[in-house]
Amino acid sequence: MAIPEPDPAIIAAAVETALAEDLGQGDITTQAVIPAATRLKLVMAARQEIILAGLPVAVAVFAKVAPKASMMTQAQDGDSIATGGIIARIEGPASDLLAAERVALNFLQTLSGIATLTSAYAKKIKGTGAVLLDTRKTIPGLRVLSKYATFVGGATNHRMRLDDGVLIKDNHVAVAGSAGEAVKRAKNAGLKDIEIECDTLEQVTEALDAGADRLLLDNMPPDMLRQAVAITAGRAPLEASGGVTLETIRAIAETGVDFISVGAITMSAPSVDIGLDLADE
Repeated sequence: MAIPEPDPAIIAAAVETALAEDLGQGDITTQAVIPAATRLKLVMAARQEIILAGLPVAVAVFAKVAPKASMMTQAQDGDSIATGGIIARIEGPASDLLAAERVALNFLQTLSGIATLTSAYAKKIKGTGAVLLDTRKTIPGLRVLSKYATFVGGATNHRMRLDDGVLIKDNHVAVAGSAGEAVKRAKNAGLKDIEIECDTLEQVTEALDAGADRLLLDNMPPDMLRQAVAITAGRAPLEASGGVTLETIRAIAETGVDFISVGAITMSAPSVDIGLDLADE
């Protein structure tokens, strides 16, 4: 399946911000050490097994900083790249390529890290019927690109923004006074597809009785999740969330919940190791 790239305007804005914080008045080290006419041939390769994500962003960085360079990609986002696998070959003015290198790799290593971890979670629940979701726990300024990377890795995107769907959280419930009252207020406001976070089985029953369209089961152990599935009996989709790890996600999926949301895939994904080195002549 072809993976749709992020909006070019979003890529351009992210690249502009990253370059502004990295370049300053220019690469004074390269200017001092490398003769101006020097050209380089570079190879970008994975130094570990990864799921590639963010290559269009890296390409945009080089296009912006090194417009006279040529870049030949040999992979695409969503590819599983083995250790040593070549991602791209780049040739052009040394000063431009070295100035672009760090920003391009920062994007590629970060987004590929998200995709790689997401893929690991997705593989754990394969065959269970449960769907892996991302969350709004993202690095500020990288929301869209981070969620793009989770999609590349095999997750389904949940809310992009606060106006992208109704999710009544525990603090909403606390202020409203009860789960039922919170759902009632959302309905009275004309909102549709109301999801509410439930911490207890009592809240599950209360939310269903109030007409909630979807329930988020927060930090419930597998036994409690199975009880929630039985109580709900298909009346509303169920999303398990809270403290999900690679070690626990399979057991959670096997309880019968429909969705599992994991903040770690965007908030705690380690960057992967990708190198950009001189090509062998």
